[in-house]
Amino acid sequence: MSRKSRKILNESMLEVVENQLRANNPQETKETLKRLLNEGFDEQEAKQLIASVVAAEVYEVMKANQPFDPVRFVNALNKLPKLPE
Repeated sequence: MSRKSRKILNESMLEVVENQLRANNPQETKETLKRLLNEGFDEQEAKQLIASVVAAEVYEVMKANQPFDPVRFVNALNKLPKLPE
């Protein structure tokens, strides 16, 4: 993947995070952001961590050709700052 492609993908995942925060849907995204901030991460770092969960979920959905799994997503958010595997 080229540097430009990685940048576009990262920006797209961060946009998803921003949309989730704005809509408070799922509410666990905002709760996770607050938790990570309380743990000492700055806002950008915390959003990058959440975006990594978004990216992992998108990958799983596409790999297995299955619908979004909100339980899997929230479980991954709850494990942050440990990154999804």
